[in-house]
Amino acid sequence: MRFDDMFSFEESPWEIFARKLEYGGRLSAVRFLTLLEGEGDDTVEAALQTLEELSVALDASDLPKAEPSGELGKRLALEEKLVREGNLPGSLGSDDPLGMYLEELAGIPACGDVNVLAMDAASGSESARNMLVNLSLSRVVELAGEYTGRGVLLMDLIQEGSMGLWQGILSYTEGDFETVRDWWIRQYMAKAVTLQARENGVGAKMRKALEDYSAADRRLLTQLGRNPTLEEIALELNMTPEGAYVIQEMLRSARTAEKTKADQEPPKETEDDTRHVEDTAYFQMRQRISEMLSVLTEQEAKLLTLRFGLEGGLPLDPAKTGEKLGLTADEVVNMEAAALGKMRQS
Repeated sequence: MRFDDMFSFEESPWEIFARKLEYGGRLSAVRFLTLLEGEGDDTVEAALQTLEELSVALDASDLPKAEPSGELGKRLALEEKLVREGNLPGSLGSDDPLGMYLEELAGIPACGDVNVLAMDAASGSESARNMLVNLSLSRVVELAGEYTGRGVLLMDLIQEGSMGLWQGILSYTEGDFETVRDWWIRQYMAKAVTLQARENGVGAKMRKALEDYSAADRRLLTQLGRNPTLEEIALELNMTPEGAYVIQEMLRSARTAEKTKADQEPPKETEDDTRHVEDTAYFQMRQRISEMLSVLTEQEAKLLTLRFGLEGGLPLDPAKTGEKLGLTADEVVNMEAAALGKMRQS
């Protein structure tokens, strides 16, 4: 019997689980991918939006290490090594896009009290927002180091984290700004590595692990005439007890969610007549992006649009972008650096 057949869901596993999410909680990225395995990109994007609305942190620490091949794999391994040894940016060449960015970042003046500036920014000060960005970009680079080795280039992590920083500035209302800022930066980086893991099929692999665990549990129950221990199941599956425990907890949560659903009254159907609208700051930011892209060639603009999901889709890594444009991953990285430089000069 497959894991999918253990329960009969009228709603998807994610929809049932999402009803139990608590504000300000934390969710494992592996669990997130397993619950959404087989769902389309739109559903995944909506699920990520739900996490942000509830301030639920996406924890990517349990994602398996990525092992891509080719030039991309070599670059990812180099970046992880440099971060681990604390050798950024000195070990990067002068023509390296990441090295150029870090050198440029070092020359940006950064002074002021972030919490004071955050209050001014919350009151609508554009200059305070710009100063907050300058003060916080080095923090983006620092936090990006936590996510190396998970299939996403450092430059991509920094770009995602910078968008998270901007979202943190826009959403800040009160309290310690640095806490709010770091939460949003990490959330955007965690989304990037989680979506990359989804591309690599982590959700499907975890779903298979759930099915294997259930099958081993039933098999040992028949053989032993009693419920097997966690250690016995782990031995049967050739995995560590810690790994078996993670799967056991996910199965327990799935059963709890199904029992909760069965105990609840069927919800009354209501017409959803509310629409999400972009706030003014976000709309202005999209306008600025369109203006900035206008200085690029058609291919450069298309490349950045694919890389950063500017038309509503999911951001693509250099390899996927190259497939769509007929370029290699290295050519994508180089063209991206040139296009971003052109935009900065403009």
